[in-house]
Amino acid sequence: MHFKWNYEPPTPEERQIANELGDKLNISPVLAQLLIRRGITTESAAKRFFRPQLADLINPFLMKDMDVAVDRLNDAMGHKERILVYGDYDVDGCTAVALVYKFLQQFYSNIDYYIPDRYEEGYGVSKKGIDYAYETGVKLIIILDCGIKAIQEIAYAKSLGIDFIICDHHVPDEEMPDAVAILNPKRADDAYPFKHLCGCGVGFKFMQAFAKNNSIPFSRLIPLLDFCAVSIAADIVPVVDENRILAFHGLRQLNQNPSLGLKAIIDICGLSGREISMGDIVFKIGPRINASGRMENGKESVNLLVEKDYAEALKEARHINEYNEQRKDIDKQMTEEANQIVSRLESQKHRSAIVLYDEHWKKGVIGIVASRLTEIYFRPTVVLTRDGDLATGSARSVTGFDIYAAIKSCRDLLLNFGGHTYAAGLTLRWADVPEFRQRFHQYVDEHILPEQTEANLTIDATLDFKDITKRLHNDLKKFSPFGPGNQKPLFSTVGVYDYGTSKVVGREQEHIKLELVDSKSSTVVNGIAFGQSAAARYIKSKRSFDIVYTIEDNVFKHNQTQLQIEDIRPSDEESADE
Repeated sequence: MHFKWNYEPPTPEERQIANELGDKLNISPVLAQLLIRRGITTESAAKRFFRPQLADLINPFLMKDMDVAVDRLNDAMGHKERILVYGDYDVDGCTAVALVYKFLQQFYSNIDYYIPDRYEEGYGVSKKGIDYAYETGVKLIIILDCGIKAIQEIAYAKSLGIDFIICDHHVPDEEMPDAVAILNPKRADDAYPFKHLCGCGVGFKFMQAFAKNNSIPFSRLIPLLDFCAVSIAADIVPVVDENRILAFHGLRQLNQNPSLGLKAIIDICGLSGREISMGDIVFKIGPRINASGRMENGKESVNLLVEKDYAEALKEARHINEYNEQRKDIDKQMTEEANQIVSRLESQKHRSAIVLYDEHWKKGVIGIVASRLTEIYFRPTVVLTRDGDLATGSARSVTGFDIYAAIKSCRDLLLNFGGHTYAAGLTLRWADVPEFRQRFHQYVDEHILPEQTEANLTIDATLDFKDITKRLHNDLKKFSPFGPGNQKPLFSTVGVYDYGTSKVVGREQEHIKLELVDSKSSTVVNGIAFGQSAAARYIKSKRSFDIVYTIEDNVFKHNQTQLQIEDIRPSDEESADE
């Protein structure tokens, strides 16, 4: 893949501010420049960024309906009503259910949880779920990470005498369900100052308010923050402001004293004894929690997350790991099939979007396939499969393009849809898929910017190898947790050479293990370039090249810094687009 490199050198004014800020914080001007690019220009703001404080969490009662929700929960507990905690089958939904259930169970026993079956019930509130609640005597359902569009289902529940408290973060419609309380910072009439909580985050704020109202010490919530970190990472929400506080302390909990269910997953996927990062959640922990909902039923993941016996948790984690292996096989097969379809469609070459459908694809994996295609082709992508007379699908977007708005533009064709800027789900009649495809393409063609369909690397700073010290690396770690809104810094170095020992590695010889020097010092730097073995012949030719990379720990060699190289190109090409 050929990336476009984007780099804007700091202005003289930015350099001066960076030098002053670096002196105050005792960090290099390069790192001070990274802070300035993130909008952090003062010593006090930098200290809040580097040391997020739980005391700075927003007052949960600033969220609309929070007082009503807490009163209804107190009333249910006071009258010993049966409560059902209900959530979506993805990571965000499962962690949200686990968090709320585990916290309330400490104070109240007449409580149960429910995750709908993706294949039998579909997304969100189902009639089957409400019937289960009615049959088991439930009077209050707390629904997490879904429910904001369940107008008919919640009306049905109300007719049976069941109240709903909705905790959601997806974009609401103008008409909302007739629930007792709707907690959603994206409500147009909500003045809550942070709009980008995940579903688990909204559930946490509800429990924070409940604890405050009932004089329960905040310290009782801290053991549940690991669920917040997992959901923030897996749901790809911005890791800024309140999410940064929750993710920072959630990662600390995950590394120091995780819940038994998460500890079992950590042990199963080989992360024991390592400092777990947001990337580890995205690529290892999250997919395993997701796997049971994709392959069978997400309730198995919640069973694991609330498990109190480690031996049982380990057994359940192994079972979920088997689901994940099955999911990977199906995902690979479906992605290959989708790639073949894309390559055959001449019309896709000049299109700004991809819409694919196949009646045999597995519903639980189409979201992953949509993500893969977006990564490969840099196009907003919708992948659909058939369910009787209906088509159900998942959509994923590219940086800066609102795929929810694109889908909403076709709402007259849709039976159901929901989501946010970068990910959405939809249901429509199978017969309407061709028209949807044509109209979705048209909307994207008219609204997407050319640069949004290019593979871009935005470089934060240029370095010489002599700048890459242990201290720089340690200071860089203070910028974590990383994610949208605070991406891991990308650096470039120009005019580097193979030290003579670089080699192709990997099961299929697809990666390059590098030892490099630059033209300004004799410092030898280690690097790894995943999936870039095509560049090996040029590297071994002794000619100079330029690299873009992140700075990482070498997990196999303790205390050694390693460059993770994102792109390589000959030095005689333009090194960065300014």
